[in-house]
Formats: sequence, structure tokens, C-alpha cells
Amino acid sequence: MVSARLRSLVRCPECHGTMAAVADDARALACDNCRRRYLHAGEFLDLRPEVPFSEQTRYLDEALHADARHERVSPPLLGSRIRNDMLRAFLGPRADDIVADLGCGSGRALLWNSDWNATTVGVDIAPFFSADARRSVDLLLADLRKLPFADGTFTKAYSLDVLEHLSPESLREMLAEASRVLKPGGRLFVYTHVRKNARIAIGLRWVNALAHALERAGLIDLRQERLRKSDHINPLRDIPELEAVADAAGFRVARIRYYTPILGGLVENVLMRVAERAMARRASGRLRAAGKSEEEAELTAVRDARRAAKSRIASSRGTYLTLLALSYAMKLDLLLFGRVRSGPFFALLEKKWEEMPKVP
Repeated sequence: MVSARLRSLVRCPECHGTMAAVADDARALACDNCRRRYLHAGEFLDLRPEVPFSEQTRYLDEALHADARHERVSPPLLGSRIRNDMLRAFLGPRADDIVADLGCGSGRALLWNSDWNATTVGVDIAPFFSADARRSVDLLLADLRKLPFADGTFTKAYSLDVLEHLSPESLREMLAEASRVLKPGGRLFVYTHVRKNARIAIGLRWVNALAHALERAGLIDLRQERLRKSDHINPLRDIPELEAVADAAGFRVARIRYYTPILGGLVENVLMRVAERAMARRASGRLRAAGKSEEEAELTAVRDARRAAKSRIASSRGTYLTLLALSYAMKLDLLLFGRVRSGPFFALLEKKWEEMPKVP
């Protein structure tokens, strides 16, 4: 949605001038300073830069969203539950906070945390927002390297599963912008990973090897996951580099917790994929019988299997409770390995009071 509050917060991404409605075009906003016009899409604002950056994420590609996982938001379960619980524990917004979800995707985290009662804004470069988010949360199309907000607009922000998609240069630009739009003392929660892993990560490699073996046997299908991960650049080598990059952007690492999802990988990359594949096979058989080609049936079946799974979670108390129990079991990874410096991590970055970010 586009509330009056969102309209009051946004600024021109080029010059940070205030924005106003255009009298002769209900679909447009114009900058009071440089006079550039931007389209108003109705359910969200489009304030992407006039000239796009040459480096763009593959998440703009329709193919990465062919399984329609963004269309409907289910309750936070499994790995999503872990990430959302850590977000709530680390960031803990209050009703008087102004919070940005930087790289919000479908907008699901904004929906899950509506009980914060804070002012929230979802920002993403791609328009694959869920229907629920379009109706009930403020959404904005924008580039994280050129945010359309004034300095110090937000008190808190978070970015989940985003930093690994950025090159080293784009990561520095994104963090500098996040620092710019946060007030001094403001906090940014991130979930991402560095390339250097601990020895315990061998357990996750075993899980992945099992998943690939099951794929060769035709019991799971990892093609969509490989496509989604093909955009991973992984710019951070290790935690000291994270600390240095954060410092250059005006942040300090206030808190960190590591997450090596060995049990989580077994649940999500094996058990859930086996169940999903079985559902997709049944759907594919029905579609081929109805006259669809094998390729078309396969693609539609994956999407239908996702939709059916989400419907089952919504309608079946037993299914929901089973997945919730697995979610809590997956927290063993945090309890057992959360202090072991490894690749994936949750971190709370605090904007320093004494200096502004060094813009690259």
C-alpha cells in the first residue's frame, strides 16, 4: 500500500528533494527540487534511480519467481522462523520506531511483525510483493545503493538474505546508504554469511551431498534452488572483513551470533524437498493427462505444489504444529554452534555517533 506516512517519508533518489503529487497525472510524483517524475503504481511507489546501476540482481528475472513462493505468505516456519525470531530478539522495535526492511522480497517479514506497531517501510528492487503485503504494508521499489530518503529518517532497519547478492563495491555502497538514512545510534540487523567456514560446516556439506544423491535418484529437485543461489556473490571473506567494511560505513558490530544449519539443512534441503517433489510429481501427472507438455506440466506442477503446501499449512492445524515442532528442533543448531565463528551469522550493526559513513 502507499500511505500518507510513506509519502511524507520519501525523497527524490537523485537529489533527496521532497516529493509531491503531480496535478495533471495521478500516477506520478515529482521532486520539488530537480522536477524529476516517478510513477505511482498504486500498491507501491516506484522510486528507482533514473539511470539504473550497471550491476543488477538476477532477482529481477521472472524465472527466479516461477515457483510463485512470493505470492502467498505463510506463518514463519523452519528457517524462516529462526531468522524472524533472531530479528525480533536482536532488533526489538517499539511503537515509536521507524523501521526499514531493506530487501523485503515478498514483504513477509513486515507482515509477520505487524505487532511491533512501528512505522515500517518495505524496500526492494524487484516488484515481487505478496498480495497481502500490497494490501497492508507500505512498499517501495528502490535501489538499496540509492535510497529515496533523507538523512536520519529511520531509527532501525534490517536486511535478511541480501548482502550475499552484492559485489564488494555494491556492499560498501549499500551499507553507506543504510548508515546515511539511520539516525546516530540507529541499528541495522543483518542475516548473511562470509565465505570462511568453521570445521563444523562439514556436517552441512554431508547434508548437501545427501541432497544431491537424492536428486540424482529423482527423489528431490534442486533446480529452482540452484537458480536462486546463482545470484550469490558472497563479497565478505571473513568476520574481520565484515567488521572493517561495517566500520568504513559508520557502523560497529554490536552483537553477533553464528548459525551453521546442520539439522536445519537436513530438514529443509532433504525432508521438505522430498515432500515437495512427491507433491509436484502427482500434480505433473494430472497436468500431462490433461494434455499439457512435459516441460509445461513440470513447471506448473512445482508452482502448484508450493501453493498446495501453503494452503495445507493454513488449513491443517496438524501440519502447522508439525512444522512448528521442527522449527524449534532446528534451534539446536543455534544452541550447539551459535558461538562457533562460522559462515552464516546474525549481526546487529550500530551506527556510530562520532562520525558519518565514508561514501566510497
